[in-house]
Amino acid sequence: MRPVNIMKVNFLSRSANESFARVAVAAFIAQLDPTVDELADIKTSVSEAVTNCIVHAYKDGIGEIYITVKIYENDKVSVTVKDKGCGIENIERAMEPMYTSTQGGERAGLGFTVMQSFTDRLRVKSRLGFGTTVIMDKKLGKKSVARGT
Repeated sequence: MRPVNIMKVNFLSRSANESFARVAVAAFIAQLDPTVDELADIKTSVSEAVTNCIVHAYKDGIGEIYITVKIYENDKVSVTVKDKGCGIENIERAMEPMYTSTQGGERAGLGFTVMQSFTDRLRVKSRLGFGTTVIMDKKLGKKSVARGT
């Protein structure tokens, strides 16, 4: 199925940009007239994915984060958050609740768990030294895309 509309944005992995990512994605999907809960779910999922890039992918510096949002006719939204950071050695383990690769225990290790609970489908692809791609899909339950706008 081909998307009806697509948005792409990239920015530096600075913590100040996490809120920008939330707002940019929310503004784009607003055309679907999501419920407050649907919007909150997507914004929270985007926050978690972007925070993972900032904290884990580029832990030793600053890199770029790439977000692509696709809207489909059936009110499905697909959000891809990608980095070109260090990658994840063991995706299965990283997705376990309470697991964190951060030293010192400052992180709860719930990022992927939160993303899974607020989306309909979560896919994670990663390659050590090349980065990680997180794809989150969510079907919205309200109106369809306004045609021609």
